[in-house]
Amino acid sequence: MQKKYISIGLMSGTSGDGVDASIISSNGVDKYESIKNKYYQYDDEVYNKIHDLKEQINSSQDLKKNSSAISDLERKITLFHAKIIKDLNLNEDNPLIGFHGQTIYHNAKEKISNQLGDAKLLFQLTKKKIIFNFRYNDIQNGGEGAPLTPLFHKLIVAQKKINLPACILNIGGISNVTIVKKIIGTNELYSKDIGPGNCLIDSWVRKNSRKKYDYNGSLASNGSLNEIILEQAQELYFNRTIKDKLSLDVNDFDVSFARGLSLEDGSKTLTEFTASIISESLLNYFKNLNIQVKDILICGGGRKNKILTQSIKDKLNPNHNLKLIDDYKIDGDFVESQAFAFLAIRSYLKLPITFPGTTGCNKPCLGGDLMQD
Repeated sequence: MQKKYISIGLMSGTSGDGVDASIISSNGVDKYESIKNKYYQYDDEVYNKIHDLKEQINSSQDLKKNSSAISDLERKITLFHAKIIKDLNLNEDNPLIGFHGQTIYHNAKEKISNQLGDAKLLFQLTKKKIIFNFRYNDIQNGGEGAPLTPLFHKLIVAQKKINLPACILNIGGISNVTIVKKIIGTNELYSKDIGPGNCLIDSWVRKNSRKKYDYNGSLASNGSLNEIILEQAQELYFNRTIKDKLSLDVNDFDVSFARGLSLEDGSKTLTEFTASIISESLLNYFKNLNIQVKDILICGGGRKNKILTQSIKDKLNPNHNLKLIDDYKIDGDFVESQAFAFLAIRSYLKLPITFPGTTGCNKPCLGGDLMQD
Protein backbone atom coordinates (compact mmCIF):
# COMPACT_ATOMS: atom_id res chain seq x y z
CA MET A 1 0.00 0.00 0.00
CA GLN A 2 1.34 3.43 -0.95
CA LYS A 3 2.00 5.82 1.91
CA LYS A 4 -0.37 8.76 2.27
CA TYR A 5 0.97 12.21 3.01
CA ILE A 6 -0.71 15.19 4.60
CA SER A 7 -0.11 18.36 2.63
CA ILE A 8 -1.21 21.99 2.80
CA GLY A 9 -1.63 23.85 -0.48
CA LEU A 10 -1.43 27.65 -0.38
CA MET A 11 -2.48 29.43 -3.57
CA SER A 12 -2.66 33.15 -4.23
CA GLY A 13 -3.94 33.58 -7.77
CA THR A 14 -3.91 36.33 -10.36
CA SER A 15 -6.82 38.09 -8.64
CA GLY A 16 -4.39 38.87 -5.81
CA ASP A 17 -7.18 39.22 -3.26
CA GLY A 18 -6.04 36.60 -0.77
CA VAL A 19 -4.88 33.03 -0.24
CA ASP A 20 -6.82 29.82 -0.73
CA ALA A 21 -5.61 27.18 1.72
CA SER A 22 -6.36 23.47 1.47
CA ILE A 23 -5.34 20.45 3.48
CA ILE A 24 -5.42 17.10 1.68
CA SER A 25 -4.32 13.53 2.22
CA SER A 26 -2.85 11.80 -0.81
CA ASN A 27 -0.40 9.19 -2.01
CA GLY A 28 0.68 11.59 -4.72
CA VAL A 29 -0.45 9.22 -7.45
CA ASP A 30 -4.05 8.12 -7.73
CA LYS A 31 -5.84 8.90 -4.46
CA TYR A 32 -6.65 12.06 -2.54
CA GLU A 33 -9.02 13.20 0.17
CA SER A 34 -9.95 16.79 0.97
CA ILE A 35 -9.62 17.51 4.69
CA LYS A 36 -10.11 21.26 5.03
CA ASN A 37 -10.45 24.38 2.87
CA LYS A 38 -10.32 27.98 4.03
CA TYR A 39 -9.93 31.38 2.37
CA TYR A 40 -7.79 34.15 3.87
CA GLN A 41 -8.30 37.67 2.51
CA TYR A 42 -5.42 40.11 2.16
CA ASP A 43 -5.86 43.46 3.86
CA ASP A 44 -6.33 46.49 1.61
CA GLU A 45 -2.67 47.52 1.91
CA VAL A 46 -1.30 44.21 0.59
CA TYR A 47 -4.06 43.92 -2.02
CA ASN A 48 -3.39 47.40 -3.40
CA LYS A 49 0.39 46.94 -3.36
CA ILE A 50 0.08 43.68 -5.33
CA HIS A 51 -1.96 45.31 -8.07
CA ASP A 52 0.03 48.55 -8.12
CA LEU A 53 3.25 46.60 -8.44
CA LYS A 54 1.92 44.27 -11.12
CA GLU A 55 0.94 47.25 -13.24
CA GLN A 56 4.48 48.62 -12.97
CA ILE A 57 6.17 45.35 -13.94
CA ASN A 58 5.94 44.63 -17.64
CA SER A 59 9.48 43.37 -18.28
CA SER A 60 12.38 41.70 -16.50
CA GLN A 61 14.02 45.14 -16.26
CA ASP A 62 11.04 46.34 -14.24
CA LEU A 63 11.77 43.60 -11.70
CA LYS A 64 15.15 45.22 -11.04
CA LYS A 65 13.73 48.74 -10.93
CA ASN A 66 11.16 47.74 -8.32
CA SER A 67 13.39 45.38 -6.31
CA SER A 68 12.97 47.28 -3.04
CA ALA A 69 9.16 47.36 -3.25
CA ILE A 70 9.16 43.70 -4.31
CA SER A 71 11.24 42.68 -1.27
CA ASP A 72 9.01 44.60 1.11
CA LEU A 73 5.82 43.07 -0.32
CA GLU A 74 7.37 39.59 -0.43
CA ARG A 75 8.06 39.74 3.30
CA LYS A 76 4.50 40.85 4.07
CA ILE A 77 3.08 38.04 1.91
CA THR A 78 5.35 35.46 3.55
CA LEU A 79 4.35 36.55 7.06
CA PHE A 80 0.72 36.32 5.99
CA HIS A 81 1.25 32.71 4.82
CA ALA A 82 2.97 31.83 8.09
CA LYS A 83 -0.09 33.06 10.02
CA ILE A 84 -2.30 30.91 7.79
CA ILE A 85 -0.30 27.77 8.55
CA LYS A 86 -0.54 28.53 12.27
CA ASP A 87 -4.28 29.24 12.04
CA LEU A 88 -4.96 25.95 10.26
CA ASN A 89 -3.72 24.29 13.45
CA LEU A 90 -3.02 20.99 11.73
CA ASN A 91 -2.46 18.15 14.19
CA GLU A 92 0.24 16.58 12.08
CA ASP A 93 3.92 16.38 13.03
CA ASN A 94 5.42 17.07 9.64
CA PRO A 95 3.04 18.02 6.84
CA LEU A 96 4.27 19.23 3.49
CA ILE A 97 3.54 22.83 2.54
CA GLY A 98 2.88 23.56 -1.14
CA PHE A 99 3.82 27.25 -1.24
CA HIS A 100 2.97 28.81 -4.60
CA GLY A 101 3.40 32.47 -3.71
CA GLN A 102 1.99 35.50 -5.54
CA THR A 103 2.90 35.70 -9.22
CA ILE A 104 4.21 39.18 -10.00
CA TYR A 105 5.66 38.51 -13.46
CA HIS A 106 5.55 35.52 -15.81
CA ASN A 107 7.29 35.32 -19.18
CA ALA A 108 8.25 31.84 -20.32
CA LYS A 109 10.06 33.20 -23.37
CA GLU A 110 12.48 34.98 -21.03
CA LYS A 111 12.48 31.85 -18.83
CA ILE A 112 11.20 33.93 -15.92
CA SER A 113 8.32 33.22 -13.57
CA ASN A 114 8.50 35.33 -10.45
CA GLN A 115 6.37 34.43 -7.44
CA LEU A 116 6.58 36.57 -4.30
CA GLY A 117 7.19 34.41 -1.26
CA ASP A 118 10.32 33.75 0.79
CA ALA A 119 10.51 29.98 1.32
CA LYS A 120 13.48 30.24 3.68
CA LEU A 121 11.68 32.71 5.92
CA LEU A 122 8.48 30.65 5.83
CA PHE A 123 10.45 27.59 6.92
CA GLN A 124 12.11 29.54 9.75
CA LEU A 125 8.70 30.69 10.95
CA THR A 126 6.91 27.34 10.70
CA LYS A 127 9.64 24.66 10.86
CA LYS A 128 7.76 22.65 8.23
CA LYS A 129 8.87 21.23 4.89
CA ILE A 130 8.24 23.92 2.28
CA ILE A 131 7.87 23.00 -1.41
CA PHE A 132 8.19 26.08 -3.63
CA ASN A 133 9.40 27.30 -7.05
CA PHE A 134 7.08 24.93 -8.92
CA ARG A 135 7.47 26.50 -12.37
CA TYR A 136 11.24 26.89 -12.78
CA ASN A 137 12.24 23.41 -13.96
CA ASP A 138 9.44 23.23 -16.50
CA ILE A 139 10.47 26.55 -18.06
CA GLN A 140 14.11 25.44 -18.17
CA ASN A 141 13.01 22.37 -20.13
CA GLY A 142 11.17 24.30 -22.84
CA GLY A 143 7.81 24.51 -21.09
CA GLU A 144 5.59 27.52 -20.49
CA GLY A 145 5.55 26.97 -16.73
CA ALA A 146 1.74 26.86 -16.79
CA PRO A 147 -0.86 25.56 -16.36
CA LEU A 148 0.33 23.33 -13.49
CA THR A 149 -3.01 21.88 -12.35
CA PRO A 150 -3.84 19.38 -15.17
CA LEU A 151 -2.48 16.32 -13.36
CA PHE A 152 -4.71 17.08 -10.39
CA HIS A 153 -7.63 17.68 -12.74
CA LYS A 154 -7.02 14.21 -14.14
CA LEU A 155 -7.10 12.78 -10.62
CA ILE A 156 -10.47 14.48 -10.01
CA VAL A 157 -11.82 13.04 -13.27
CA ALA A 158 -10.68 9.54 -12.28
CA GLN A 159 -11.86 9.69 -8.67
CA LYS A 160 -15.26 11.16 -9.52
CA LYS A 161 -15.68 8.84 -12.54
CA ILE A 162 -16.43 11.75 -14.88
CA ASN A 163 -17.29 10.74 -18.43
CA LEU A 164 -14.43 10.84 -20.93
CA PRO A 165 -13.26 12.82 -22.75
CA ALA A 166 -13.51 15.24 -19.84
CA CYS A 167 -12.98 19.00 -19.87
CA ILE A 168 -12.26 21.19 -16.86
CA LEU A 169 -12.40 24.93 -17.42
CA ASN A 170 -10.76 27.02 -14.72
CA ILE A 171 -11.77 30.69 -14.77
CA GLY A 172 -9.40 32.54 -12.47
CA GLY A 173 -7.65 35.75 -13.40
CA ILE A 174 -6.57 33.86 -16.50
CA SER A 175 -8.70 31.05 -17.99
CA ASN A 176 -7.17 27.66 -18.64
CA VAL A 177 -8.57 24.37 -19.81
CA THR A 178 -7.64 20.74 -19.20
CA ILE A 179 -8.70 17.91 -21.49
CA VAL A 180 -8.50 14.33 -20.22
CA LYS A 181 -8.88 11.78 -23.00
CA LYS A 182 -7.74 8.75 -21.00
CA ILE A 183 -7.16 8.09 -17.30
CA ILE A 184 -4.22 5.73 -17.75
CA GLY A 185 -0.94 7.49 -18.51
CA THR A 186 -0.33 11.14 -19.36
CA ASN A 187 0.09 11.01 -23.15
CA GLU A 188 -3.53 12.08 -23.66
CA LEU A 189 -3.64 14.81 -21.05
CA TYR A 190 -3.77 18.28 -22.58
CA SER A 191 -3.94 21.78 -21.17
CA LYS A 192 -3.36 25.43 -22.04
CA ASP A 193 -4.27 28.95 -21.06
CA ILE A 194 -7.05 30.14 -23.35
CA GLY A 195 -7.44 33.82 -22.54
CA PRO A 196 -8.50 36.26 -19.83
CA GLY A 197 -10.75 35.07 -17.04
CA ASN A 198 -11.59 37.65 -14.41
CA CYS A 199 -8.53 39.86 -14.95
CA LEU A 200 -10.04 42.39 -17.37
CA ILE A 201 -13.34 42.68 -15.54
CA ASP A 202 -11.62 42.96 -12.15
CA SER A 203 -9.17 45.56 -13.44
CA TRP A 204 -11.99 47.66 -14.89
CA VAL A 205 -14.01 47.54 -11.67
CA ARG A 206 -10.95 48.41 -9.54
CA LYS A 207 -10.07 51.39 -11.75
CA ASN A 208 -13.62 52.76 -11.96
CA SER A 209 -15.12 52.08 -8.54
CA ARG A 210 -14.27 51.21 -4.96
CA LYS A 211 -15.17 47.59 -5.58
CA LYS A 212 -12.67 44.81 -6.26
CA TYR A 213 -14.73 42.75 -8.71
CA ASP A 214 -18.15 42.43 -10.31
CA TYR A 215 -20.06 40.39 -7.73
CA ASN A 216 -22.15 37.75 -9.53
CA GLY A 217 -21.94 39.89 -12.68
CA SER A 218 -24.33 42.44 -11.19
CA LEU A 219 -22.61 45.44 -12.82
CA ALA A 220 -22.59 43.77 -16.24
CA SER A 221 -26.24 42.84 -15.84
CA ASN A 222 -27.09 46.55 -15.56
CA GLY A 223 -24.88 47.62 -18.44
CA SER A 224 -25.30 47.87 -22.22
CA LEU A 225 -22.97 46.19 -24.68
CA ASN A 226 -20.94 48.53 -26.90
CA GLU A 227 -20.76 46.39 -30.03
CA ILE A 228 -18.36 48.65 -31.92
CA ILE A 229 -15.77 48.52 -29.14
CA LEU A 230 -16.35 44.79 -28.72
CA GLU A 231 -15.74 44.06 -32.40
CA GLN A 232 -12.59 46.19 -32.46
CA ALA A 233 -11.25 44.49 -29.34
CA GLN A 234 -11.96 41.03 -30.75
CA GLU A 235 -10.20 41.85 -34.00
CA LEU A 236 -7.15 43.14 -32.16
CA TYR A 237 -7.08 40.13 -29.86
CA PHE A 238 -7.29 37.44 -32.51
CA ASN A 239 -4.60 39.18 -34.56
CA ARG A 240 -2.27 39.57 -31.60
CA THR A 241 1.33 38.35 -31.55
CA ILE A 242 0.85 36.23 -28.41
CA LYS A 243 -1.85 34.00 -29.87
CA ASP A 244 0.37 30.91 -29.94
CA LYS A 245 1.40 31.14 -26.29
CA LEU A 246 0.41 28.21 -24.07
CA SER A 247 0.64 30.34 -20.94
CA LEU A 248 -0.65 33.86 -20.40
CA ASP A 249 -0.19 36.53 -17.79
CA VAL A 250 -2.51 39.35 -16.77
CA ASN A 251 0.00 41.76 -18.31
CA ASP A 252 -0.87 40.29 -21.71
CA PHE A 253 -4.18 42.16 -21.47
CA ASP A 254 -5.38 45.66 -20.68
CA VAL A 255 -8.71 47.44 -20.47
CA SER A 256 -7.74 50.58 -22.37
CA PHE A 257 -10.07 49.78 -25.28
CA ALA A 258 -13.06 50.27 -22.95
CA ARG A 259 -11.94 53.73 -21.85
CA GLY A 260 -14.80 56.23 -21.84
CA LEU A 261 -17.56 53.75 -21.08
CA SER A 262 -19.59 53.89 -17.89
CA LEU A 263 -18.79 51.44 -15.10
CA GLU A 264 -21.73 49.22 -16.03
CA ASP A 265 -21.30 49.42 -19.82
CA GLY A 266 -17.60 48.72 -19.51
CA SER A 267 -18.31 45.72 -17.28
CA LYS A 268 -20.85 44.39 -19.77
CA THR A 269 -18.58 44.89 -22.78
CA LEU A 270 -15.52 43.38 -21.07
CA THR A 271 -17.60 40.43 -19.86
CA GLU A 272 -18.83 39.76 -23.40
CA PHE A 273 -15.29 40.15 -24.73
CA THR A 274 -13.95 37.66 -22.16
CA ALA A 275 -16.76 35.18 -22.89
CA SER A 276 -16.14 35.40 -26.64
CA ILE A 277 -12.45 34.60 -26.24
CA ILE A 278 -13.07 31.70 -23.84
CA SER A 279 -15.78 30.13 -26.01
CA GLU A 280 -13.94 30.53 -29.31
CA SER A 281 -10.69 29.27 -27.81
CA LEU A 282 -12.48 26.25 -26.37
CA LEU A 283 -14.11 25.38 -29.68
CA ASN A 284 -10.80 25.74 -31.54
CA TYR A 285 -9.01 23.59 -28.95
CA PHE A 286 -11.60 20.82 -29.24
CA LYS A 287 -11.27 20.97 -33.02
CA ASN A 288 -7.46 20.86 -32.94
CA LEU A 289 -7.49 17.87 -30.61
CA ASN A 290 -10.25 16.23 -32.68
CA ILE A 291 -12.42 15.41 -29.68
CA GLN A 292 -16.13 15.55 -28.95
CA VAL A 293 -16.67 16.95 -25.47
CA LYS A 294 -20.10 16.91 -23.87
CA ASP A 295 -19.63 18.09 -20.28
CA ILE A 296 -17.49 21.14 -19.47
CA LEU A 297 -16.89 21.50 -15.73
CA ILE A 298 -16.16 25.03 -14.51
CA CYS A 299 -14.07 25.86 -11.44
CA GLY A 300 -12.46 29.07 -10.16
CA GLY A 301 -13.95 32.38 -9.09
CA GLY A 302 -15.26 33.22 -12.56
CA ARG A 303 -17.85 30.47 -12.32
CA LYS A 304 -19.77 32.73 -9.89
CA ASN A 305 -20.18 35.46 -12.50
CA LYS A 306 -23.57 34.47 -13.88
CA ILE A 307 -23.43 36.90 -16.81
CA LEU A 308 -20.02 35.57 -17.87
CA THR A 309 -20.94 31.88 -17.62
CA GLN A 310 -24.27 32.36 -19.40
CA SER A 311 -22.55 34.24 -22.22
CA ILE A 312 -19.97 31.44 -22.60
CA LYS A 313 -22.78 28.90 -22.68
CA ASP A 314 -24.66 30.85 -25.34
CA LYS A 315 -21.58 30.95 -27.55
CA LEU A 316 -20.76 27.24 -27.34
CA ASN A 317 -22.43 24.52 -29.36
CA PRO A 318 -25.84 23.25 -28.13
CA ASN A 319 -24.35 19.80 -27.40
CA HIS A 320 -21.94 21.25 -24.84
CA ASN A 321 -23.16 21.04 -21.27
CA LEU A 322 -21.61 23.71 -19.02
CA LYS A 323 -21.65 22.47 -15.42
CA LEU A 324 -20.21 23.60 -12.10
CA ILE A 325 -17.53 21.30 -10.71
CA ASP A 326 -19.37 21.81 -7.40
CA ASP A 327 -22.07 19.49 -8.79
CA TYR A 328 -19.57 16.67 -8.21
CA LYS A 329 -19.15 17.62 -4.54
CA ILE A 330 -15.91 19.48 -5.18
CA ASP A 331 -15.61 23.06 -3.93
CA GLY A 332 -14.76 25.01 -7.09
CA ASP A 333 -13.03 27.74 -5.06
CA PHE A 334 -10.28 25.41 -3.87
CA VAL A 335 -9.32 23.22 -6.81
CA GLU A 336 -6.04 25.09 -7.36
CA SER A 337 -5.01 25.15 -3.69
CA GLN A 338 -5.74 21.42 -3.46
CA ALA A 339 -3.75 20.96 -6.65
CA PHE A 340 -0.67 22.59 -5.13
CA ALA A 341 -0.99 20.43 -2.03
CA PHE A 342 -1.01 17.43 -4.39
CA LEU A 343 1.92 18.76 -6.45
CA ALA A 344 3.91 19.30 -3.26
CA ILE A 345 3.59 15.58 -2.50
CA ARG A 346 4.63 14.64 -6.03
CA SER A 347 7.58 17.00 -5.81
CA TYR A 348 8.63 15.44 -2.50
CA LEU A 349 8.38 11.98 -4.06
CA LYS A 350 10.41 13.10 -7.11
CA LEU A 351 7.50 12.44 -9.49
CA PRO A 352 6.86 14.58 -12.60
CA ILE A 353 4.28 17.37 -12.39
CA THR A 354 4.26 18.70 -15.98
CA PHE A 355 4.16 17.00 -19.37
CA PRO A 356 4.61 17.89 -23.05
CA GLY A 357 0.83 18.00 -23.56
CA THR A 358 0.22 20.34 -20.62
CA THR A 359 2.95 22.98 -20.71
CA GLY A 360 4.86 22.21 -23.90
CA CYS A 361 7.95 20.99 -22.02
CA ASN A 362 10.21 18.65 -23.98
CA LYS A 363 9.84 15.76 -21.51
CA PRO A 364 7.93 14.95 -18.30
CA CYS A 365 9.38 17.33 -15.70
CA LEU A 366 9.88 17.28 -11.99
CA GLY A 367 9.04 20.53 -10.25
CA GLY A 368 9.41 22.32 -6.97
CA ASP A 369 12.30 22.84 -4.56
CA LEU A 370 12.37 21.61 -0.96
CA MET A 371 13.24 23.86 1.96
CA GLN A 372 13.87 21.96 5.19
CA ASP A 373 16.49 21.38 7.93
